[in-house]
Amino acid sequence: MANDRLRSLEEVEKEIGVVLQCAGNIILEPSKEKHNASLLDRQLSQFTGCVSRVESELSGQIRYLTQVATGQPHEGSTYSARKDCQMALNRVEYARLKLGELGQTCERLLDPQT
Repeated sequence: MANDRLRSLEEVEKEIGVVLQCAGNIILEPSKEKHNASLLDRQLSQFTGCVSRVESELSGQIRYLTQVATGQPHEGSTYSARKDCQMALNRVEYARLKLGELGQTCERLLDPQT
């Protein structure tokens, strides 16, 4: 799951590189003495397509991170279950400690030799 997300982010990074390259070509083309309008249209089309894909993928990543950060259940998460288990173990340890103290108090009260 995490590897898929990392691969997806690597693809987004590549798309951003393409976006920057297209933007550079779009800016340079009109400055040429004889510019190619069809090349400009293709670059513009590629630029807008890449920007849309980057925006969509990053929005998905942000939605996922929002779920994870707010503690909502999400696919592949065991954090909540681990946290609940750890808290239960802490409560059991605390109860064991208090019962031990109570047992010692009872023994002192019931032991006439003290």
